[in-house]
Amino acid sequence: MNAPATHFRPLPTRPDGEGSVQVKMDDLKIEGAKVFAVYGKGGIGKSTTSSNLSAAFSKLGRRVLQIGCDPKHDSTFTLTKRLVPTVIDVLESVDFHSEELRPEDFVYTGFNGVMCVEAGGPPAGTGCGGYVVGQTVKLLKEHHLLEDTDVVIFDVLGDVVCGGFAAPLQHANRALIVTANDFDSIFAMNRIVGAIQAKSKNYAVRLGGVIANRSNATDQIDKFNDRTGLRTMARFPDLDAIRQSRLRKATLFEMDDSPEVAAVQEEYLRLAEALWQGTEPLAPAPLRDREIFDLLGFH
Repeated sequence: MNAPATHFRPLPTRPDGEGSVQVKMDDLKIEGAKVFAVYGKGGIGKSTTSSNLSAAFSKLGRRVLQIGCDPKHDSTFTLTKRLVPTVIDVLESVDFHSEELRPEDFVYTGFNGVMCVEAGGPPAGTGCGGYVVGQTVKLLKEHHLLEDTDVVIFDVLGDVVCGGFAAPLQHANRALIVTANDFDSIFAMNRIVGAIQAKSKNYAVRLGGVIANRSNATDQIDKFNDRTGLRTMARFPDLDAIRQSRLRKATLFEMDDSPEVAAVQEEYLRLAEALWQGTEPLAPAPLRDREIFDLLGFH
């Protein structure tokens, strides 16, 4: 007996590089502002880094908007001193009739005038994070909140590089990767490099560089950078004051002015100025998993 024929539905188009299957989202562009997307392994300190970078830009006189893209909505915690309602929360409260919302319903002013938005996320297993990011940008544009903004920073959930959580890359000029000087963080960074390279085929985003966090040494990061063509833009040490700032609901610019904290403040200001002036785009070549183990792993 002949086996019945098997019919396969054709795959959708792959606009973002070989092997990419993505949901088509609204093609909205953020114009006028410099846009940065901050990625890295979960728990590596992206929110602390993003918030202090936002604070540094504001200290330089820039008008800053930070968008948290994590369902736990704590990206702007140190800027606003609280967990603010998410865009999804407020949209749900008006049965998703966005025309009923006012800017003050979802935009909150934080430290030194930084505008803060938490996109939030759908309940686990029920939706796409990229849709949430798209709706947030759409809402901001409808209320003309991006027109008077100099800098937009997307703080993106963990090391998830699916199409949904790669959505901020559609809006960013530069992507930044936060990492520590350890194998797991660098392994995650390598995957993120691949996602950024895929997006760069059809969008303006380019890799800006690496931010070494909680890293008194950078030998492993340096080894990876040398191999792939990355560069470290800033380094923040494993300093207890940085952890304490999170507990105190404060940016580092509000902490005690010890020499160690002052040095970190200066590093953030230097990084913000460098990003504002513009950085050369990078085109690193991500490694295969086996290559990372050979480079950094067990021998």
